[in-house]
Amino acid sequence: MRDFASCLSHGAVQVAQSSSSGGQNMVQCAYLACLRGKTCRVTVTWSKVAMGQALAIAIHDYSNRCLCKTEVKPWLFSKMKGSKVMELDGGNVEVIWDLSSAKFAAGPEPVEGFHVALVHDLEAVLVLGDLRKEEHQVLSDASHSDAVMIARKEHIYAKKVYSAKARFVDIGQLHHISIECDTAGVRDPSLEIKIDKKKVLQVKRLAWKFRGNQTISVDGLPVEVLWDVHDWLFTSSSGCAVFLFQSGQSMEKFLLRTCSQNGKEARTHRFGFTLILNAWKTE
Repeated sequence: MRDFASCLSHGAVQVAQSSSSGGQNMVQCAYLACLRGKTCRVTVTWSKVAMGQALAIAIHDYSNRCLCKTEVKPWLFSKMKGSKVMELDGGNVEVIWDLSSAKFAAGPEPVEGFHVALVHDLEAVLVLGDLRKEEHQVLSDASHSDAVMIARKEHIYAKKVYSAKARFVDIGQLHHISIECDTAGVRDPSLEIKIDKKKVLQVKRLAWKFRGNQTISVDGLPVEVLWDVHDWLFTSSSGCAVFLFQSGQSMEKFLLRTCSQNGKEARTHRFGFTLILNAWKTE
């Protein structure tokens, strides 16, 4: 049986781990992007703390070396629109954000009415959001970004049924994931996972199989599912379980690709995806 460490190590996309106490209101996404004609990984972290929203961005090269990173502190979000410059060997990368009209759902990540962009030498490394880019001169002059999300980590909360969404290939369908596990007063709990309301995995005798992995099929492609519900069963009623969904070939191969200079060619690639869900039980 594979574990989470081996699944994410040695070239896989590293979605940073957070402590169970301090990182519960966090969404972290990793994107495969192009910077100066070479492949890079951009990690965007949205978090919610007592002082408000926070945004952190880091850029790593194919060897996982950190090229630059920055953080927009919560108190800086009083200026909901602005830019910062990150120093980079051979030039700078500008971070541009506009959250003045951002709308948030239950989590720390805005769902609409915003934009965040990374621009290097009038080339868009990454553009997120739905606001018109013409509102910022540097962004309006930048070329189109072909960055692809390749990993996501988020925290979800429920008593029994946990929900999330994922696109397991970059040009594929957005799927609805449902994880159901009732451990309250149940002598022999079981785990059930559905994709678009269709049951794809069921684990009975969960007390003996609280960790495991299984390959399911989504869109005709294999997706490996790993689960660890130990804390749900053997610690506290509000413990955290971890689920991992991973599709596609190894991320190491993706990161070693050279960037395509042809936008149409770049969009024909079918990139896999890694989703990590920290599922917290609520009272």
